[in-house]
Amino acid sequence: MASTHLILLADDEPHITHIIAHKLKRAGYEVLVVEDGEMALKAALEHLPSAIVTDLQMPYLSGIELAHQLSAQEKTKNIPIILLTARGYAVEDELSTLPSIKKLLSKPFSAKDLLKDIDALLQTGQEGQAA
Repeated sequence: MASTHLILLADDEPHITHIIAHKLKRAGYEVLVVEDGEMALKAALEHLPSAIVTDLQMPYLSGIELAHQLSAQEKTKNIPIILLTARGYAVEDELSTLPSIKKLLSKPFSAKDLLKDIDALLQTGQEGQAA
């Protein structure tokens, strides 16, 4: 099997990270779970994940602040990010300035849909590899 993709999962709600991590691992992904934005930034810089799934509202650094910090660094600026939000938060204005945020998912969301989104993100740019 080709190299496994590492997904960084940042959310301060354990029941959400547990379900998503389980689904991703069953699909063959490696998963690194952190519970706040500062830990997510440190983990992203250290491990350079294939993709990041982050909550908008987290302690220390929000998902938007995390995306800003990562996009400012050469080695992390192209990591695709899926942003999870509670319903009712307007972040569209922010998204136009952050090309690394590829998808916005409102909670509650389907873990199956999230998995499809991650698969689709990681397929692009990998045309030379067999799926």
